Amino acid sequence: MEQLSNTALPKTAATLTLRIIKSFEFRTERSLVLHNINLETTTVGQLKDIARTAVTNQPGWKPYRKVVLDTLKLYTQAHGAKTTNLIINLDHDDWILEDDGAILANFGFENETEVSFFNRELYTKFQANPTTSWDC
Repeated sequence: MEQLSNTALPKTAATLTLRIIKSFEFRTERSLVLHNINLETTTVGQLKDIARTAVTNQPGWKPYRKVVLDTLKLYTQAHGAKTTNLIINLDHDDWILEDDGAILANFGFENETEVSFFNRELYTKFQANPTTSWDC
């Protein structure tokens, strides 16, 4: 029997995908893949800092550097059901990670978990009127 990807790596060396969202309206997002994240010791706040540092320092992220990234929300876990929205899960606001001091493993994070990282104010506006624009 093949090993599932969510159990292929231990929780001490997981790979996470963060969907860095610039615009909900225009569906502008870019994925940041992070390797060797220790889910048993890394906090929500530390994950935010890791992602912000990557956006600030890595090439190719210039259009995202002015976005205030302040909120993480679980998007999906490996082999789990995915939402029909391509960049964020609009339901399940209980999946928003509010406590910056909380350990990722306590939220059920495992290898290949996907998380959206975005500006909470823009998310709230989009949630109230979830229309997208394709003409730019």
